[in-house]
Amino acid sequence: MFLLGDSMIKIGDYVTRKSYNHDIVFKVIDIQMGNCILYGVCIRLSADSPVSDLVLYDGEVLEDDFMPKFDDYKTLDRNEFFYLPGIVLHIDGDKDFLKKSMDFYKKNKIKAYGLYSLECDLADNIYGYLEKYNPDILVITGHDALFRKRRSSGSYKNTENFVDAVREARRYEKSHEKLIIIAGACQSNYEELIKAGANFASSPKRINIHALDPAVIASSMSFSDKNTNIDLINILGKTKYGPEGMGGIITKGTMYVGYPRE
Repeated sequence: MFLLGDSMIKIGDYVTRKSYNHDIVFKVIDIQMGNCILYGVCIRLSADSPVSDLVLYDGEVLEDDFMPKFDDYKTLDRNEFFYLPGIVLHIDGDKDFLKKSMDFYKKNKIKAYGLYSLECDLADNIYGYLEKYNPDILVITGHDALFRKRRSSGSYKNTENFVDAVREARRYEKSHEKLIIIAGACQSNYEELIKAGANFASSPKRINIHALDPAVIASSMSFSDKNTNIDLINILGKTKYGPEGMGGIITKGTMYVGYPRE
């Protein structure tokens, strides 16, 4: 890691925060009156920081080696049966994370539609997106943060936007088994998202989650049998931080199994 001074910080730079001992690499999204809006490079955390607390990160921004595998599903008997995994609609508030997620779905041979949307616009548009794509699995994610010091705008950066979007999605489809909803980002209010109608949500322990965690859950549900209750603990264990970062309810999967194979 190479750290430089803060005098040349501009939008698009990679930075770390002195006050947090340079623990996370962020990208500067906006600068307003000497205050920077930051998005995590590998985690779904949104933050703001005065320029004076930031240091330019001049090292190579490396991706971590987190790449979950779905070995559970490689033993499917393809000599006799055929399989139709569930279709995913992934709506993301981060274009870079959206691309990573779509690459992940493609690698795992899952049919997925990806849309970029600001978190504040989710609730207004979610019903129309669902009518257009009619998915089995809906991912609503982006960036979030828990403000440890109370603010007039609330304790969370985007949880309210996610909650409103989940409620709108449940207006479209009430059944938790006909539409699987995965919602939230770093430090989101897990309990409120579940109460709003999400099958899976972040973050039970209000910790940061990995960029791919929502896609990991969606992929697991896509590969899970429609007639069988999921192995909830196994699915949560595929995410970067397990049940501290993501939680959910037991439901059935979305994959149809057919016979015979052509």
